[in-house]
Amino acid sequence: MLQFHPSGMGQKVVDTSLGAMVYYVPVGQPWAMPSLDAPPLLFLHSFGGGASAYEWSKVYPAFLDSHCVLAPDLIGWGQSHHPVRDYQVTDYLTTLTEFMQKTCTAPVTIVASSLTGAIAIRLALQQPELIKALFLISPSGFADFGQDAGRRLPLQVINTPLLDQLIYTLGATTEVSVHNFLERFLFAQPDRVSPEMVAAYLESARQPNAEYAALAFLRGDLYFDLARYLPQLHVPTVILWGEKAQFIDADAGQRLASLNPSSVKAFVRLADAGVLAHLEQPAIVTGLLRKFLPTWET
Repeated sequence: MLQFHPSGMGQKVVDTSLGAMVYYVPVGQPWAMPSLDAPPLLFLHSFGGGASAYEWSKVYPAFLDSHCVLAPDLIGWGQSHHPVRDYQVTDYLTTLTEFMQKTCTAPVTIVASSLTGAIAIRLALQQPELIKALFLISPSGFADFGQDAGRRLPLQVINTPLLDQLIYTLGATTEVSVHNFLERFLFAQPDRVSPEMVAAYLESARQPNAEYAALAFLRGDLYFDLARYLPQLHVPTVILWGEKAQFIDADAGQRLASLNPSSVKAFVRLADAGVLAHLEQPAIVTGLLRKFLPTWET
């Protein structure tokens, strides 16, 4: 997966209770090594077949000169360990806590998207001392307000042995299927999907045992109602939402944000973006992150 990240980036590894977690950091030219007191900035990718830290590779380079940037492949994704298990939200709450404790010496600003953005909110409730602020793209538990928004196939089909593996193979490990999924469901404008994006998603999706985490997401094993947690949040948060995002639309996102106006400092609608606004419109997301970061770090 390193070949899909900018030149000068390297891989490091942290051991968690569920196995090795790979993350990407600058190791050489053209990047200067961050100072020891640089504020940490943690980029967390979303879930879905082929997801990985590549998702943030068009945004995080803008902060390598000013922050201690960490961009991990989550457990079960990318080149991190893929344990054969029935994944639950607690797996990610636990391993992300372990990751931050081992890599960050100061409270971290988390930049995350989709379901991982919702998990970051729950993490901030459990570990407030570890988290300074949240910058989230379309955060959703995919069962918000009691509605099942993410599942696209009947549970009986997804839970059928061998058939679930076939669904994953056909839906996430061929060039045609990945290109089609990015175009139809994750991007607002199909012509923004590049061959590099398709190749990066394929590389992640074809890792041994990658189907276990992806199928847990597809089945809805990781879904929860974010509306139960967001009102309890005390960490300053900014939410961006693509107007053309599928699964959870911007109006539902605005409703979520309104549950906690004291902590959600801004809700920004992005007119021409889908779920992966940071991969589709990285310059806009980078600019907005640059705008809000100083308010948390002064």
